[in-house]
Amino acid sequence: MAIEPTTAPAASETWRPAHVYGMALTCLAAGLAIGYLLGGFRSPAAPQQAAANSAATSSDRPAAAGQMPGAGKMNPIADTRAQAAPSGASASPHPGHMPTLDEMRQMADKQAAALKEKLKSDPNNSAELMQVAAIYHSTHQFKEAADYYAKAVQADPKNVAARTKLATSLFRSGDADGAIAQLNRALSIDPSDANALFDLGMIRLQGKQDGRGALAAWQQLLKTNPQMSSERRAQVQKLMADVMTTLSDQRAMEGARSNDGHKANSN
Repeated sequence: MAIEPTTAPAASETWRPAHVYGMALTCLAAGLAIGYLLGGFRSPAAPQQAAANSAATSSDRPAAAGQMPGAGKMNPIADTRAQAAPSGASASPHPGHMPTLDEMRQMADKQAAALKEKLKSDPNNSAELMQVAAIYHSTHQFKEAADYYAKAVQADPKNVAARTKLATSLFRSGDADGAIAQLNRALSIDPSDANALFDLGMIRLQGKQDGRGALAAWQQLLKTNPQMSSERRAQVQKLMADVMTTLSDQRAMEGARSNDGHKANSN
């Protein structure tokens, strides 16, 4: 399910739906996702499920920030609930029934219960807060996920991974501006963070229809991460090429309209 832009883009930056959806499909086909890890882009949903299951079955083992899935997969075309349902709980009381958001909330509450109980005695445990947030994000409870990621950030303000994951949950809940603000904060701490730079480009493109802003973020990503594999670099470059093609098409269309206007006035 696509998240609509929160503000209208300037006339010169208007992206037709076909452009936005085309870019999203390119991301999906390339295996790209919001919150990819530095070692490689993450697959659509499996990392979320694995971490949610880990959080539910091993709540006494704090997960490293880089292993948490809160930033997760953002599929702007198909927001499939079944993919996000934690496999540690029954996806539905009836086989073949796609769980509703209320049912998924109940699953998340059940899986997060032990962690939330532990947090009562240690409310500033950033790792456990991120585990709870990951469970809620993986079941599409994005507002709750953002609330817990925000608490993790408050407990550990320099945690770039937590801010990046918070940004994704904010974006999925409809707050593109808040997501961008968190990513900019993360980049003020670590200007070369690959996750934050990639996500910033994606959110600028899909949430604000800002192709030039996306290009700037991805250019910085490639410049500051020379260790990126050739495959991942090629994927980012493909995204950039598609955006540049769209911007070029827009300029051509604007030029044609301008010429038509001049001809009409001269007549």
